[in-house]
Amino acid sequence: MATLFATTVASAKPRERDYKLSDGGGLYLLVRPNGTKLWRLNYRYLEKHRTLAFGAWPEVSLADARDRRDDARRLLAAGTDPSHQQKVDAARARVEENDTFKLVAEEWVAKNEREGMAEITLSKLRWLLDKAYPKIGNRPVAKVTAQDVLAVLRAIEATSRHESARRMRSVLSRVFRYAIATTRAERDPASDLRGALTVPKAKHLAAITTEDRAGDLMRAIEGYSGHTITLFALKLSAHLFVRPGELRQAEWAEFDFDRSVWNIPAEKMKMRRPHRVPLSAQVVGLFEELWDLTGSGRYCFPSFRSGQRPMSENTVNAALRALGFGQEEMTAHGFRAMAATLLNETGQFNPDAIERQLAHMENNGVRRAYTRGEYWNERVALMQFWSDELERLRDGARVLKPNFARRAHSDAA
Repeated sequence: MATLFATTVASAKPRERDYKLSDGGGLYLLVRPNGTKLWRLNYRYLEKHRTLAFGAWPEVSLADARDRRDDARRLLAAGTDPSHQQKVDAARARVEENDTFKLVAEEWVAKNEREGMAEITLSKLRWLLDKAYPKIGNRPVAKVTAQDVLAVLRAIEATSRHESARRMRSVLSRVFRYAIATTRAERDPASDLRGALTVPKAKHLAAITTEDRAGDLMRAIEGYSGHTITLFALKLSAHLFVRPGELRQAEWAEFDFDRSVWNIPAEKMKMRRPHRVPLSAQVVGLFEELWDLTGSGRYCFPSFRSGQRPMSENTVNAALRALGFGQEEMTAHGFRAMAATLLNETGQFNPDAIERQLAHMENNGVRRAYTRGEYWNERVALMQFWSDELERLRDGARVLKPNFARRAHSDAA
């Protein structure tokens, strides 16, 4: 039965020796000669007398001490030693303080790197996380709140980079889910912020999608007078219409020229699924010529500075600008839209085969279950048709030299 009052605790005076003021249930206040007042709990566990410290008054009030006593009694009733549990809780708290958001995020990035994530994707992750670290990097990951995350996202939104803010929320959410999986956090505060951000307007990458301009483009590429390896990258971008990152990171070991196929491993693909690209006769011929230039190295399109790295992601776009095609008209990624549009307009190929060749994932789960076929034979025919079509479009007029493609088009208009 409780016997102490808050006023009794506050007015207790020190004596020459320690003395106790009991509150019942084993709880008492230990008053030291120096005036310090400490809360203690005496209890029995496995037939042994033990004492548990709850802290000092006034930091721990009488009401707080009683709550802690009741918690300890509940642990005893469940067969747990409250002194041991207190040590476990203290150790967990120390670990949580050391498991900062930055530490967990860097561990997660390293895991993705070990699993083969593309370097360009890793760079984007690091770039986004570097913007989050100043606000939440040193916070224990388990203590980061939705409000903390929102502050990070609002700072990016304030610069009108709405798409970056959306990507940031997704990346932060993945870090928190990793923290949960590794028992460093119990929930993902970023998931609470769905719907809180400004929805970015859809931005379509510029692409040429008419036969006339496609012919102009292919003639301009034929007359490109820059670096020879860049010329091959331009031509193969058009013929293969893979994603720019997939082409520039292409390795000679991925090609089976006996079977005329390029096997792109899953870790290089956006959807993390391996992808096969049939090679037309023209494409095989281009690679045979390219082999004489880069076949002794790892990459088909090595960096101009180091053969240990692939070509820069800006190389093809820069070449398009040199040819007179502005960023509002054509991009390296635009070769995909050009091929998709013109191939669909022919009506000769199953749209699903075209989508599969583009390595697109069907969004509708039910439909995806019924369209799992590779359409391989049709895709082989499709890729040969497309190379033939590019030559037909290219040969529609004389070859144009770099920087004259746009002028000729304007004069004709």
